Amino acid sequence: MGMSERKTVNDPNLAPISRKTFLHKVTKWVGGLIGLGVATGVYGYVWERKALDVVRLSITIPGLPESFKGTKLIQFSDVHLGHYFEPKDLESVIALIQSEKPDLICFTGDIVDEVTRPLFAAVPLFNQLLAPLGKFAVLGNHDYRAGEQQKVRDGLVASGFEVLDNRHVVVHKDGQQLYMAGVDDVFYGVPDLPRALENIPPEGSVILLVHEPDFADIASEHPVRLQLSGHSHGGQVRLPFIGHLLAPQYGRKYVQGLYQVGGMAVYTNKGLGTTILPVRLFCRPELTVLTLQ
Repeated sequence: MGMSERKTVNDPNLAPISRKTFLHKVTKWVGGLIGLGVATGVYGYVWERKALDVVRLSITIPGLPESFKGTKLIQFSDVHLGHYFEPKDLESVIALIQSEKPDLICFTGDIVDEVTRPLFAAVPLFNQLLAPLGKFAVLGNHDYRAGEQQKVRDGLVASGFEVLDNRHVVVHKDGQQLYMAGVDDVFYGVPDLPRALENIPPEGSVILLVHEPDFADIASEHPVRLQLSGHSHGGQVRLPFIGHLLAPQYGRKYVQGLYQVGGMAVYTNKGLGTTILPVRLFCRPELTVLTLQ
């Protein structure tokens, strides 16, 4: 048998590339990734963090008195005044809330980020919010981190809000009652749910405001029908098919939207502002319009 002939492969796709060509291709890829990252960051900072999403849904509350069926409740949360969100940025939000003609307005914490000064500039704006059945609020962890939580309370009261720090308020309509309750911040306050619910009859319809949504595991063991929360910002940065990348402590189970925990509904609002990084990605700021059924 003769020796086999060695064949030469002339396929250009299999030919070795030079170091210079390799480095050029790598540089193009890295440059493309950096460019994509910069473009994404600009999008998240310039557009999405200001692109308010109005979420509308109906929530059934078992035993809700007839006179409260159809009540329009607007929830907003996590303004973080001072962290790339100024009082003037509230003007369009407040105009939108008022255009909805809400019956109830609820704020679920973190009105400021690190300092309280911007809150007092915003008080005249918050005073424009009108709701015939009342305006209610709780404090969040950043309201305590400012170190001036009493000033935050005073600012919210001056804005016309009932601050529900471990207490409730009875809302009356046509001889029937709805109970608006709230607890202190989970991180830095002293949340006391039994105290907040004290003297509410067992059959009473209770809406609970608490900044941190994962408190739902505790609240669901009490006669609460609906919990409204914020804190998580919905993750603030989300990716398609993956969801949120990070969520804060006490905001990792019920990160955004509507959940059912035992016999209690939980709604987590994604917030208006940002913290740490002034960027949102696939996670627009939110105003929630709830119709109670």
